[in-house]
Amino acid sequence: MTLSAVAARYANALADVVTAKASSLSPEQAVAELRAFESALRDSTELQNALVTPAVPVARKRAVVGRIGDVLQLSRVTKNFLFVLIDHRRIASLTEIIAQFEEVVDARLGYAQAEVLSATELSDAERSTLNATLEHLTGKRIRMRFAIDPALIGGAVARIGSTVYDGSVRGQLSTLERRLTAEA
Repeated sequence: MTLSAVAARYANALADVVTAKASSLSPEQAVAELRAFESALRDSTELQNALVTPAVPVARKRAVVGRIGDVLQLSRVTKNFLFVLIDHRRIASLTEIIAQFEEVVDARLGYAQAEVLSATELSDAERSTLNATLEHLTGKRIRMRFAIDPALIGGAVARIGSTVYDGSVRGQLSTLERRLTAEA
């Protein structure tokens, strides 16, 4: 089984738990808690090694995760999920599992994820306008992730799934170039 298939299985299982009506943990809170643990893991090479190496007994790994979970004030659901990852030697896949989990939850809640590249940092008003435009175009609620790409010259490019909305100056120049060469 590929790593992405494994990550999808764990992500779907956690999504089943947190999207259930009786769940005490919201999907947003689950993501925040998992990201907090991931950050702690990323910041400590010793912790990474201890949780990944088979030389450390599972009981000791669980104890470490439990203590970190207490310090980070993780919910019971999140701690139990991390214990399952430890028990099945999947803690090294945590970053990919979280990414898959966010996608699964967004799909279940009717959100589409948009990767937005812009030439410069967008203001709150520009982000709001872009969000409203993308929601109108797709008919879905949008969760946007932003990155800067100075090569765009100006404007922005939004990717939602396999669809690209190119409002960049570079894209407009490319379109103009294609039109001019087609007419020549």
